Amino acid sequence: MRKLRRLLPLLAVIFAFALIAAACGDDDSGDAADTTAAPAETTAAPAETTAAPAETTAAPAAAEPVNVCELAYFTGEFAAYGPSLTADVRFPIEQVINLDPPLGRTWNLISEDIGTPGEAQAARTCVEQHAAEIVVSQAHGYRTYRDFMLEWIAENDWPLGPTVHGGTIPGNLGGVGSEPLFRAQGLDEALGAGGVFYAETQGVEKIVVFATQVEGFQLAAGAAEKAAEAVGIEVLARIDVPAEQPSYRAEAERIVELAPDAVIVQAGSVESGTLIKQAAEAGLSLYWIGETGWIQPEFIGTLGVDPIATQKGIGYVAFSYNDGTPAWEFYQPLWDDTPGYGDEFGPATDQYHFSTYDLMTHTALAVEYAGSYAASAWAPAMFAVGDPPGTVCYNYPECLALIRAGEDIDYEGVTGDGSYTAGGVNTLLNSYTPFNTDGTVGEAVILDTARALEIIDEIKVEAECASPNPAGTDPASPECTW
Repeated sequence: MRKLRRLLPLLAVIFAFALIAAACGDDDSGDAADTTAAPAETTAAPAETTAAPAETTAAPAAAEPVNVCELAYFTGEFAAYGPSLTADVRFPIEQVINLDPPLGRTWNLISEDIGTPGEAQAARTCVEQHAAEIVVSQAHGYRTYRDFMLEWIAENDWPLGPTVHGGTIPGNLGGVGSEPLFRAQGLDEALGAGGVFYAETQGVEKIVVFATQVEGFQLAAGAAEKAAEAVGIEVLARIDVPAEQPSYRAEAERIVELAPDAVIVQAGSVESGTLIKQAAEAGLSLYWIGETGWIQPEFIGTLGVDPIATQKGIGYVAFSYNDGTPAWEFYQPLWDDTPGYGDEFGPATDQYHFSTYDLMTHTALAVEYAGSYAASAWAPAMFAVGDPPGTVCYNYPECLALIRAGEDIDYEGVTGDGSYTAGGVNTLLNSYTPFNTDGTVGEAVILDTARALEIIDEIKVEAECASPNPAGTDPASPECTW
């Protein structure tokens, strides 16, 4: 009988290596108990996918489909991203997993909007009304309903919690059956820090940090300030502004007056494009270093291509994919050539596309390996299928066949080697991706890993939890602050 292996505690440098992320999410500040129900029109799933009434807590029968409930972005600041992000979740389910689903149960995708009703209400709807055994992308609003979710999991042993947008959740929370969070894109503070690391390579001496008032962006901006201090770069100003403003001309003019060498931008793609365009119109030319959301078409759509040639550089900090393995050979043509994906939402190289694909593939393989949708079995299985020893495999059908043949596997995907820290944070390779003058993305520049490890370990954010919850141990403590 296979023994599920829990990940051994990692060294601090390995933990830090995972801290590169995408700061996309919703600044959900409402309390779960007080949040009103989501309007019916924001729930993307058809009526027949609503599984259980609110009072139902029992998991669905083994023969029924598995409800996978995505916390989606159809309204609010990130509404422009919503259709693409939902396609990212739908793609591995419909094009890969459901062709031979784990444990023989097909996956049924439901999308609950978090933009208007808030993340807390959407998450409650996922489990209470849809009986979702998998909730995808718990994110910036997690602290407002964490107690509810931990209590629900303690009583029911579900849902599973793979998350693409969970970068604001501290890295010492998750990775265990009682708090089964596994993050695909690392932690948000590394966005700002990574921008500083790239600025250092360009000889930058003075920066401005610009951020909209969204939790993830604020966290990343704070990390940029700390990293700048650590490497000896002067921060001339920290500019915090409301999101979704039609103009940032006043802020652009202030940046002109400050005359920095670079601006570290932590803001949505539309806000960022607006700021850079207005600064360029004011005659400013410098390095603009942003975050992963700039890969979305709305960034270049707002900025236009003309300002790019007038600046010293425009690009974003994220993580790179590995296109030299069979994992890429399986995924890339499938995404690019399947109608409704590459033709509508851009190429397979988009960080949201390939990281979501990897996360959902890993999730499905761990279910099959565990032989259960129980969180207590799935969490250790996430480590087991992604770590050696085991037969190395690169895609879902290949790995699934090995598991069903009774073999241990070591899944290596597009994003990386499939390893997670004890807190459930994926290990990633830090990178900076520039924009070409025609608006296309250039080749990713891999950042100095040793330099990043040295600094990020000093500035990472951890939750302070009451006993009995040292980092990465079970049970999770509901009494945590960050």
